Amino acid sequence: MRNGGDRVIENGRRSVLGVLVNAVDYEAVIARVTASAVSQQRLAVSALAVHGIMTGFLDAQQRYRLNCLDLVVPDGQPVRWALKWLHNIHLPDRVYGPRLMLQVCAHATRLGLPIFLYGSTDEVLQKLCTRLQKEFSSLSIVGTRSSKFRCLSAAEKQQLAQDIRKSGARVVLVALGCPRQEVWAYEFREQISVPIIAVGAAFAFLSGKISQAPEWMQSCGLEWLFRLLSEPRRLWKRYLCLNPLFLGSVLLQMLGVRFDTSGQQPNADVLYG
Repeated sequence: MRNGGDRVIENGRRSVLGVLVNAVDYEAVIARVTASAVSQQRLAVSALAVHGIMTGFLDAQQRYRLNCLDLVVPDGQPVRWALKWLHNIHLPDRVYGPRLMLQVCAHATRLGLPIFLYGSTDEVLQKLCTRLQKEFSSLSIVGTRSSKFRCLSAAEKQQLAQDIRKSGARVVLVALGCPRQEVWAYEFREQISVPIIAVGAAFAFLSGKISQAPEWMQSCGLEWLFRLLSEPRRLWKRYLCLNPLFLGSVLLQMLGVRFDTSGQQPNADVLYG
């Protein structure tokens, strides 16, 4: 976030219903990601919209996982607004997963940092790679792996981590859907010493599988409505139940209710893949 000059400011983490969200802009996130990628240091990042916040709010174990990640950035406009309403933090924009992914790819191209794409389907990955290599001709994609859409065995998890390490990737972009991708980032962060970035529906959007909401709807915080109208059967419960609960709970926090940020340490790995 810029504040009267060229310096990028990171305001640290603030509780939104018990989930600790970093008050950052794109530039601050990219700076953290590229520094960690160059030095091959671990960095677990997730771009969270309302649905992601609510998974942590309603599930103590998921809240623990989210609050163990290194960066949780405000993907949705309502999350950015919540930082303003609750903590008087005025971010210039949200940190939208698809745009963040493109910026990461642009910097990876410039710095010669290979990337690995994990998640979605083979068809989506193929179309995504075609688009990325067209847009960033020198981008090095050293590996892709589609989701198995089930839990991984311990052996599969170990093999996957080994394959990613052997690929030479300096950035791993993950799209498994919320909350699976955040669980994945939490569980693999110790085994992969490079940035892991959970980017939500970015693979589907950037590959053209799913249409993105018009810019005006995104700016007004109505992207959820566009997606609900596009996929009502799949998304009605997420948006029609969780959105009002989010707003009501934010109001309670504004009135002084404190929500637990500690969560509960998971008893065992879920091993999503």
